[in-house]
Amino acid sequence: MSTVRLTTAQAIVRFLSEQYVERDGHEQRFFAGMFGIFGHGNVTGIGQALEEVGQELRYYQPRNEQAMVHTAAAYAKMKNRLQTFACTSSIGPGATNMLTGAAGATINRLPVLLLPGDIFASRRPHPVLQQLEHPSSQDVSVNNAFQPISRYWDRINRPEQILSSLPEAMRVLTDQAETGAVTICLPEDVQTEAYDFPASFMEKRVHHVPRRLPSEEELARAVSVIREARQPFIVAGGGVLYSEATEALDAFARELGVPVSETQAGKGSLPWDHPWNAGPVGANGGLAANRLAASADVVIGVGTRMTDFTTASRTAFQNPEVRFVGINVAPMDAHKLGAVPLVGDARATLQALSRALRQAGYRTDEAYELRVRQLKREWDEAAEEQRRVAEPDRLTQANVIGLVNEASEPRDVVVCAAGSLPGDLLKLWRTHDPKGYHLEYGYSCMGYEIAGGLGVKMADPSREVYVVVGDGSYLMLGNEIVTSVQEGYKLVVVVCDNSGFQCIKHLQMSAGTPPFGNELRYRDERTGRLEGRYIPIDFVRNAESLGARAYFAGSERELRDALERARGEKQTVLIHVPVSIAATVPPFEGWWDVPVAAVSGEESVENARKQYEEAARKQRYYY
Repeated sequence: MSTVRLTTAQAIVRFLSEQYVERDGHEQRFFAGMFGIFGHGNVTGIGQALEEVGQELRYYQPRNEQAMVHTAAAYAKMKNRLQTFACTSSIGPGATNMLTGAAGATINRLPVLLLPGDIFASRRPHPVLQQLEHPSSQDVSVNNAFQPISRYWDRINRPEQILSSLPEAMRVLTDQAETGAVTICLPEDVQTEAYDFPASFMEKRVHHVPRRLPSEEELARAVSVIREARQPFIVAGGGVLYSEATEALDAFARELGVPVSETQAGKGSLPWDHPWNAGPVGANGGLAANRLAASADVVIGVGTRMTDFTTASRTAFQNPEVRFVGINVAPMDAHKLGAVPLVGDARATLQALSRALRQAGYRTDEAYELRVRQLKREWDEAAEEQRRVAEPDRLTQANVIGLVNEASEPRDVVVCAAGSLPGDLLKLWRTHDPKGYHLEYGYSCMGYEIAGGLGVKMADPSREVYVVVGDGSYLMLGNEIVTSVQEGYKLVVVVCDNSGFQCIKHLQMSAGTPPFGNELRYRDERTGRLEGRYIPIDFVRNAESLGARAYFAGSERELRDALERARGEKQTVLIHVPVSIAATVPPFEGWWDVPVAAVSGEESVENARKQYEEAARKQRYYY
């Protein structure tokens, strides 16, 4: 057997550079590069290997380990999970900084490879700097914290272990049903150890991504359920986009007369003005989709996880006879809500199901179509009313969304993640392109926005990327602006400044509690609480110090001007927009289960508890 003598780290880098994926005849490298921040736990191992043998695995230097995982996940999402990045860190805090990003990637079913440095396998220097001394075992490190949030986890204690570990990691990463964060822990001494690796281990490997189909029996069962439906309803999730099933969904809706609703991950599955696009559904849904969901007798979930926001905490589907059909590559998701499961690729399965239903002569009647169109008109008018600027010198968050949407082109992308902005964007942003709306809402991770926007831009530099972010989230992880400037990837960052976490303040007050701890205020010396005057933050000067161009926009005219100037810029731009604290977008008949204190000395809390209990009576279990 032909061998090549390499360090463990060198062999890993060479192996990763030769991994490819193929779907529908299109082949591409699986790893677009490696993000990394170096420390003593990886600089002489993976760092040395990247410098010497990593020519085919470009290195990128981020500012924060959490952010680099967000960037990799956003890139993978934009690439329909067919390409991603590896991320390397040192041991200790460098590694644990990646935990939040790893959790987000796994929850959102996005492939990311994490290579954290680890403590010495030899145990000669013990305890090494940044080592956790665990009383039950000397083989436990902080990297064990990755186990519950990784789809695959391993620790390499001998060089030859990568011969079995890395192929298994690739199997998980390229499996559309199992994918998520994969963590391979690399003790810093093992990274530098030499071994005679088989030369064939470093040869090109192509991982084929099939379009699996349910069996004929499974399709027949689903057809028998749908054929009985008079008011069928589709919930389109991220799987529609990952499988490139938008055309199949369009044909299914038009030919069979079935309205389509959108989740956060599935928004863009149909253009906003498509006659069968009923808009968003659930806790952050709109009038049309929520009313159609309430009366639906068959709900067809396509590539959705049916989360609590999508199902309005299981209050959305109120028809006592409602049944479910679940189309998903992951069996766990296909079976949710007691659905008739169709485990398979969304595009291929929709096409097969559509053929079977056409052969059965199925289509909804004209009365249902008229109802869908009427509700869609009402919803479009309600959304437009929220976007409309009533006070040009005092913008609301909804106004900002509308103005940025108007300034963008059809192929441009909006990126967001947490706070009240995701709900408002889901309701009000008008998407034309399947990739025009990019939300991280499976984990609702503050700090994702700018790092995620960078990943989106790296995945498709031809698109303008608008990062819409709240001031609180910006202050958590805004420093990846530097990385965007360093690499020449332009972003347009719009900071909606409402002086803190007003989303949670409103939630807090809706539960009867007075405002407490959610605004950016000075401490009041008299009360000892954070209820003094608001802290003035100059986001323009902050962004300029990081290398971006920046503008302040306090009115409609100033925001329109800033957006126009931003489009002409060649580098990252930040626009600071103060927005009304009091103005909010209505829930439009959506509900979210956030428990209220069952016992309180405050009358307002007791009243809120009664309202909560009344709303919770609508929750249902589905079998």
